[in-house]
Amino acid sequence: MKNTPDLHGNDKVRLDKWLWAARFYKTRGLSSEAIDKGHVRLNGLPAKPSREVKAGDTLELRMAQDAPRTVVVRALSGVRGPAPVAALLYEETEASLKQRREAAEQRRLAPEPAHSQPLGRPTKRDRRHIEDWRNAAPRDQWNDRWSASLDDPE
Repeated sequence: MKNTPDLHGNDKVRLDKWLWAARFYKTRGLSSEAIDKGHVRLNGLPAKPSREVKAGDTLELRMAQDAPRTVVVRALSGVRGPAPVAALLYEETEASLKQRREAAEQRRLAPEPAHSQPLGRPTKRDRRHIEDWRNAAPRDQWNDRWSASLDDPE
């Protein structure tokens, strides 16, 4: 079947292809790029996109803002299928699940970043004050601050 894990005959699949098939990355190119950047470790070691994955291997993935994920490869597939089938290809470790839950809770309880800025855009009055301040600087003394002036006789 096309949508089931590919366990008949194939005991190895390329790492970048498996990550794409397991839906960790949207394209195979993105999975390959993440591996090249060192965001993916296979059995605790840095990996290459062409490295072959076997059932039972452990993968450590660092995704965008999420906590690092540790997954154990349960089945192999080089074909991207529906999400429920892709979820059967791996099993996330209990420690990884706990760490992700804690990180999500921390993000939920963290203060909203926008609230740290007391002011939004300047009002019309504020803009007038800013313009007055900019125009108040004496423009004719510009050359006095620099030694390489055209007006300077020295």
